Amino acid sequence: MPTIVLVEDNRTVCENTTEILEMEGYTVITASNGKKGFQKIMELLPDLIICDILMPEMDGLELVAKLGLHSELKTIPVIFYSAKAEKKDIKGAMDLGAYDYIVKPSDLNDLLASIRKCMESTEFS
Repeated sequence: MPTIVLVEDNRTVCENTTEILEMEGYTVITASNGKKGFQKIMELLPDLIICDILMPEMDGLELVAKLGLHSELKTIPVIFYSAKAEKKDIKGAMDLGAYDYIVKPSDLNDLLASIRKCMESTEFS
């Protein structure tokens, strides 16, 4: 069963997203900001990271940049799931190597489709 680290500071969004992902068969570990997310990612080496951008302590872009400094972490796919919808925000995230960028609020089916597509290119397909 693939493991996903969900880094999201909005409690309601985090709980709802976790519930949907678990119903789809994923193991979900949550973190409320980039700093906590980085610690969990280091410990677990998940199959996928879903990350908000606007968070306290360490935002999502800082988190992904920090992951890029570690050879064992920089290959973990990241899907940004954020309310930041300007082209420059999306481009910046994609330039950091994000697998995808889903703008909130969105139908969770968009997120699920992106996860499935990402997983198709791994051993979990």
